[in-house]
Amino acid sequence: MEDVIALLPDHVANQIAAGEVVQRPASVVKELLENAIDAKASRIQLIVKEAGKQLIQVVDNGLGMSATDARLAFERHATSKIKQSDDLFALHTKGFRGEALASIAAVAQVEMHTKRAVDELATKIKIAGGEIKEQELLVALEGTAMSVSNLFFNVPARRNFLKSNAVELRHIIDEFHRVAIAHPELSFSMVHGGSELFDLPAGKLKQRLVHIFGNKIEDKLVPVEENTSVSAINGFVLKPEAAKRSRGMQFFFVNRRFVKSSFLHHAICTAFEGLLNDGSYPGYFLFFDLAPDSIDINIHPTKTEVKFENEQSLFAILHSAVKHSLGMFQVSPTLDFDRDSNLDVPYQQVDQSAVPPKIEVDRSFNPFSTLSAQSFSSKLSPQWESLYQEVGSTESSEINLLSGEEVEQSIGEQKIFQLMNRYVVSSTGAALLLIDQQRAHERILYEFFLANVTHANSASQQLLFPLEIPLTALQLVLFEAYQSLLVSVGFHLGEQKGSTVEVLGIPSVCSENMAVKVFEDLFSAIENDQPQDTFTQTDVMVKSLAKTLSIKRGKALIIEEQQQLINDLFACKEAQLSPFNRQIFVSLTKEELEKKFS
Repeated sequence: MEDVIALLPDHVANQIAAGEVVQRPASVVKELLENAIDAKASRIQLIVKEAGKQLIQVVDNGLGMSATDARLAFERHATSKIKQSDDLFALHTKGFRGEALASIAAVAQVEMHTKRAVDELATKIKIAGGEIKEQELLVALEGTAMSVSNLFFNVPARRNFLKSNAVELRHIIDEFHRVAIAHPELSFSMVHGGSELFDLPAGKLKQRLVHIFGNKIEDKLVPVEENTSVSAINGFVLKPEAAKRSRGMQFFFVNRRFVKSSFLHHAICTAFEGLLNDGSYPGYFLFFDLAPDSIDINIHPTKTEVKFENEQSLFAILHSAVKHSLGMFQVSPTLDFDRDSNLDVPYQQVDQSAVPPKIEVDRSFNPFSTLSAQSFSSKLSPQWESLYQEVGSTESSEINLLSGEEVEQSIGEQKIFQLMNRYVVSSTGAALLLIDQQRAHERILYEFFLANVTHANSASQQLLFPLEIPLTALQLVLFEAYQSLLVSVGFHLGEQKGSTVEVLGIPSVCSENMAVKVFEDLFSAIENDQPQDTFTQTDVMVKSLAKTLSIKRGKALIIEEQQQLINDLFACKEAQLSPFNRQIFVSLTKEELEKKFS
């Protein structure tokens, strides 16, 4: 019987390894940026075309490699970081397995130019599908330029699984953010399709965050710093009012390496307990400096998951540090988001004593005189005046008890009313309906915007003064993908001036003061859902618009508004569920009500 076990050819083994290391263009970006940092570069440039599907190029001014090292770098398990097994637990560099370049070269066309300071000429190597096609000397600057073209050209099935350019570019920007935030002392730039998205000069962490996320984040940053025998923690958390409904601004770094950790995130959330609105997530940019032998970063191919030796201690330290920082900067858990800031005592009056107000008394006032009562009544609003007259017209001070028929007639006259400023209560011939006003309005607006997109008949109200909305680089990318859809629902867009979008008109159901929030919520929704196609993009957008512009719970509605809400709801194609699959109303039949009193 013949033997059945055989060693895999190198090119097949490399493709299998590539399945772990290279999942999408962003994976290549991560590996190449980290290699540039390990090469002690001070200036790193990322150039991308077609969201990385056509080209990913990283140019650095690092140490470079010799001709021999350049060739060995593309061999599997070739690395300068590890000499023995103990080195795995004393790592201070990014890449260490020696699989990245081999894996990338197995599924793409790679060209590398590299030169050391001591060499007169640079080394050029071209590889396609794992096979070296060319190696020669040429003139080039010190450092390394790595170009990866036509990713997955030899694995079409993998290429077909790549998402739209907007989605893939968003993943690339995410990886760029993680590396750039972890190393604010280095200079980074990023170009996509000939347009510069980022130009980040070397500086402090706070400056780096402002350059990436915009000036509006600067006064929202609360510094965190704690030094213990277990770990040194430093960085920033965002103030509660800057909390988002997406997880876009949540960054943990362990020894300058971006990691994901649910238990560390939980420590942050518990520290913010009582400060955040429902559905909001705290933002943070936190760095942990731990002994390399107290963590294991070799448990996942992407190295974004780590195992900590002292998890419970780290949880307690982080929770305490964040809580202390929020307290130091007067962010108290008793913060009331609905309070009137006009009632706050001005800082310059804190130490002043209170002065009793002067009270003037009209000693000639007689509350029982007819003239005084008329004068008091004339100062009431029409609504309260009618109530006052109804009460005053009662012939007897005794309680007026209605008979059963009179109660039924009274209820029958008022067919709808609002309950707790949250529900609209109505009755049909056979049942009592309790309608959630926010969910009902979300359904109405959802179908309204969906019809506008489908039939391209949206109404737009022009603004007297155009709005200028500043966007981050990531938001600009998302805006370009959604621009036509925004126009289809009623936004009239003007010129784009750098990173600022001009809005000339808004949908008829949108107020001017809500336009900026519409854009903010839309970007948050996109970041959460990551829509893959046009249909999903449309659905995400109209859901976001409906949620932002809907009548919120707690808003009082006049009787005409309640009636209009009911009419519009039951004119919808789907009146039972909100766009987010939540029940809009419940009904109680006569039999169900009678059982409650049995």
